[in-house]
Amino acid sequence: MLEAVDLECVRGDRPLFSHLSFRLKPGELMHVTGVNGSGKTTLLRTLCGLTHAAAGEVRWNGSTIQELGDDYRSQLAYVGHSNGIQGELTAEENLRAAACLGTAADTTRIQETLERLGLAPYRHFPSKVLSQGQKRRLALARLAILRKPLWILDEPLSALDVNSVALMTEILLEHLARDGLIIMTSHQEIGVETKTMLQLQLD
Repeated sequence: MLEAVDLECVRGDRPLFSHLSFRLKPGELMHVTGVNGSGKTTLLRTLCGLTHAAAGEVRWNGSTIQELGDDYRSQLAYVGHSNGIQGELTAEENLRAAACLGTAADTTRIQETLERLGLAPYRHFPSKVLSQGQKRRLALARLAILRKPLWILDEPLSALDVNSVALMTEILLEHLARDGLIIMTSHQEIGVETKTMLQLQLD
């Protein structure tokens, strides 16, 4: 379970939000919305432990993420605005590198994942020559092989065409069905129809 308790985040001298609390349980997705500058990315980075909250704390299974350290980070997969792929490596090499860095990665799924996301014809191309949509799909492909219970995704549907959005929605639903947890931002409507979808709007 992921829990935020009385979180307050500040950018410069400007408070973004305060007294923010929620619980996310296995099989649940939280969709975070809000205008640009409302603190969506800051919230996600705080939940990852990349940004420190001005007040409050983030807990994973009852313990603070500061106490857990690497044990917590080994449980989450984060995809931010930047795709985080190496342009000189091929699509396949990027996934193998991610698998080597992660724990509980399923390397047998690399070829299957490339096929599913329409990247198999480009598996041996340097990633820097891929289109923006292909790069985004490659960034998201890491989710399928890393097998982390908690996914934190910042605008994962950006640069994706309609078919890719539909495919990504399938992948999200599969993760929830395995009792995974997802927190994501998106300016687009999410086609995830589930009773375990929560909405959080930052003003």
